[in-house]
Amino acid sequence: MALHPQARAAVANAAGELAVTDPAFDIAAERERARAAAATQPRPDVAEVRDVDAGGVPARLYLPEGYDAVVVHAHGGGFVLNDIEVHDAAVRRFADISGVAVLSVDYRRPPEHPFPAAPDDLSAAVRWLDDHPDLAGLQTFVHGDSAGGNLALVAALRHPGRFTGVALVYPFLDPSASFDSYRTAADGFEPAEAAWYWQQYAATPADLEHPDLAPLLSDALGTLPPTLVTTAEHDPLRDEGEHLVLRLAEAGVEVVGTRYLGQVHGYWRHADVFDAAEPTMWQVAGWMRMLLRRRAR
Repeated sequence: MALHPQARAAVANAAGELAVTDPAFDIAAERERARAAAATQPRPDVAEVRDVDAGGVPARLYLPEGYDAVVVHAHGGGFVLNDIEVHDAAVRRFADISGVAVLSVDYRRPPEHPFPAAPDDLSAAVRWLDDHPDLAGLQTFVHGDSAGGNLALVAALRHPGRFTGVALVYPFLDPSASFDSYRTAADGFEPAEAAWYWQQYAATPADLEHPDLAPLLSDALGTLPPTLVTTAEHDPLRDEGEHLVLRLAEAGVEVVGTRYLGQVHGYWRHADVFDAAEPTMWQVAGWMRMLLRRRAR
């Protein structure tokens, strides 16, 4: 299928940007550029928003009116880029749509803090929830997009039985880039860029085969709670996400996989650009509500 016109325009607009693989690429400058761009976005109102210390990890807690569950959110950005400020507008929108509290974790990023700093920070935030007076005892989900999807999946594998569900948006899972979509669906996200992100994240070459970095290598996938995986048709990460769906189904996990046609990597965070962004949030929110209703019976 062809690219959606909005995706086609986004790819064209990004064509002139400096690639992360260019020797002139400046990580610190790109982080600041993304924060400045995010600061211009409208920020939906949420009943209460707090910056918190989640077990020694900076995080932002979003509390919509009447929240009855909590989601641990890990932002995307190839492990290297973006932060809770860049994701603020999207997380606010998701908190309002879902009606659940969201803890957005500002995990440490490479190259300053390579693996396993990020999954360790997610684990610290999960433990912090157990002692939080407003959140302890609530049903808990874990959610992430792209690299954040990797971290969300690893958090669920590290804490078996802790989560009601796992929701992954085009997760970044396979350092070997072995799936066909790296060659057939890499619209706007080059395989060389994906490899660069893995190189920044891994502290050693051996880390690339560690299941806490490459969770498709885990022998514990069957321990996962109900899981939702969404992929984008024109995304090199598409096949690894859909392979995860197959692996989970074969392991007996309750799993749903959805491919968003015509879409490219990164669309989820940009509701002002992509018509599919907000419906994806509604899908995740509705799936969570289904699980909460089931638990309440």
